[in-house]
Amino acid sequence: MDSCLFCRIAAKEIPAEIVYEDDRTVAFLDVHPRAPGHAMVIPKTHAPTLAGLPDAEVGPLFAAVQKVARLLAAKLAPDGITIGMNQGRASGQEVDHLHVHLIPRWHGDGGSSIQSVVDNPPRAKEAAEVLKKLCAV
Repeated sequence: MDSCLFCRIAAKEIPAEIVYEDDRTVAFLDVHPRAPGHAMVIPKTHAPTLAGLPDAEVGPLFAAVQKVARLLAAKLAPDGITIGMNQGRASGQEVDHLHVHLIPRWHGDGGSSIQSVVDNPPRAKEAAEVLKKLCAV
């Protein structure tokens, strides 16, 4: 897609600080990092969300995520890494191209767990209704 920022980065039309690349993915440092080494892995195939990514591209994407996680761990020695995706504007997705954030974490860095992103637990009745919807054929 000509107008997609991340497609243009993958095509080398826009410069980025690339830390890993293979024939199906590219990983680069976030331009607004939340921590030193904050990187994003994207598929070279355009897809706004994980659900829209062709099945054949899912494995290579997560293999690249694993390689970048290993790279960050080996080179930066963080105490942990938060890995996540925002999908849709309500979740904070700003670029409509699937991307996986890898954020190196250190004790005392002021961050929190992925579970702290939202605090909207369902009541028991709602949880049962959600389960029913998810398991319906």
